[in-house]
Amino acid sequence: MPVETQETDLNDTQEGADALPFPFNQQTFCRYEPIEKTIDQARVLIVDNLLRNEGDLSDIAREEWGKDVSTHLKRERQIAELALQNIVSNVKRLVKEPHTRVAHVSSVADAVDEFKPDAIVLSGTLRDFDYYNPEILNIFSDFIHQTSLPVLGICGGHQLIGLSFGARVITLDSQEQSERRDNRVTEYQYRLVRIVKPDDPIFQDIDNPQSGIWQDYTREGRILRVWQNHGLQLDQVPTGFTLLATSYLCRNQMMVKRSEGQFGPVSSGKVFRRLEQEPHALGTSQRIPRRADSV
Repeated sequence: MPVETQETDLNDTQEGADALPFPFNQQTFCRYEPIEKTIDQARVLIVDNLLRNEGDLSDIAREEWGKDVSTHLKRERQIAELALQNIVSNVKRLVKEPHTRVAHVSSVADAVDEFKPDAIVLSGTLRDFDYYNPEILNIFSDFIHQTSLPVLGICGGHQLIGLSFGARVITLDSQEQSERRDNRVTEYQYRLVRIVKPDDPIFQDIDNPQSGIWQDYTREGRILRVWQNHGLQLDQVPTGFTLLATSYLCRNQMMVKRSEGQFGPVSSGKVFRRLEQEPHALGTSQRIPRRADSV
């Protein structure tokens, strides 16, 4: 089985780390992350959740951005390009014969009808959801309630799923989005999150000491180390979903909903292989951990 690896050539700091209790005695970086191409073929629709033009904006966005609308939209597209390229790259690293297509969230249903994907990945977002034209949010809500395809929601995609199922999107210190646009509390860079449902199929083989999929701190302490960059969270776990992982600042780090097929998650794509084995719906507030990914 071909295995692609990522290695980090850093000075050994293990001697000092060993004096600390678990999990603080772990390295502050991942020396080795196996990426196994266990999926032979997959058609993956990647959904662009970022804003494109003035038609995507709400009245609130137009009012707050004023004459700077074009500047903000240009930034949206720059970030979208990085984020979408990152997701496409990760799919190619996980699937032997990948077929991918990118579509905007406003046309997701049409893209599914035309492309006929096996799975869907929702990108992150850059702006607050009250900046979005409500019609876009309604279009996605209608789609996600009807689809039976497995869907993975990353960060803003995770929040969009929750929003569609009745949760509110608030700041990490529990304020409304409009109450604190700037200087928010954030989770940034690599952070530890705690698995609360280790028996969920998403975490298959987590207790297998021979498995190269899971890091030692995950097997020992039920901890995932993931790249994050967000200042928003869902205020609850929506009805019908199961909480899978949590953290100090953000209770709902990962959730899943299984009913007649629907979604899936997760951070570095280690669990993406599960999408081919069982249909499920899932959202994760973590981003695929690549430094170039700003969304």
